[in-house]
Amino acid sequence: MPGQFLRIDEHLIEQEPYYLSTGEEIAIAEAAYDQGIPLLLKGPTGCGKTRFMQYLAWRLHRPLVTVSCHDDLSTSDLVGRYLIRSGEAVWTDGPLTMAVRAGAICYLDEIVEARKDTTVIIHPLADDRRELPIEKRGELLTAPAEFMLAVSYNPGYQSVLKDLKASTRQRFVALSFTYPEPEKEIEIVCREGNLDNEVARLLVKLAGMTRGLKDAGLTEGASTRLLIQTGKLIGCGISVQVACRAAICEALTDDPELLGALDEMVSSLF
Repeated sequence: MPGQFLRIDEHLIEQEPYYLSTGEEIAIAEAAYDQGIPLLLKGPTGCGKTRFMQYLAWRLHRPLVTVSCHDDLSTSDLVGRYLIRSGEAVWTDGPLTMAVRAGAICYLDEIVEARKDTTVIIHPLADDRRELPIEKRGELLTAPAEFMLAVSYNPGYQSVLKDLKASTRQRFVALSFTYPEPEKEIEIVCREGNLDNEVARLLVKLAGMTRGLKDAGLTEGASTRLLIQTGKLIGCGISVQVACRAAICEALTDDPELLGALDEMVSSLF
């Protein structure tokens, strides 16, 4: 069945997620919410976009509906479809429709991965109409004031075929995310990875070294997320070198030469 592999995460976040602000992103996002303006988050993998949305949902006391987009994502996956149950056709709301009805925050992660004909469905939701047409039911939903639409994508993977059209982009307030400054990243890795300051400092230094390998063929360097995962492995008794190999080096590339270079970086620091 189409959409059966669509990943949907819907919940009310009751406990404050850990999030370390790096600028004015919280104030801008809250102002956008107050004015009914959707958000566009731009930034590399693992830099905190999803955590920011979890934190924002907690601050706004709204449920968060997260959809991980992919190239088979259809309009029906987002809006809903009729399913046969006990011999009858029963309408089932998709995550976007569920979020509109509930006045939730709908977060479409990696929106450029979805088919271009699918993203058009968000246009009337993302301007002053704030409407969602459900053509199969002949229904037009008007989003309540509590509803918010947010999307994200990674500019590092941009291409002519995978980019947001201007007609889509210009409906959003855009926030650019990147990896935190070293001192803040050390603080995040210490807190989330449960590490002491010195090990966290060296991991952040290692990440900075890997982020400088783009010209050598590495698509992206180690993300803050990878550093946190490395810290969790170390906390389970895995040696630092083995943890770095498994959670950073092997996660970044399969190329033997690049793996060798990354291993040398780890050895030079630890």
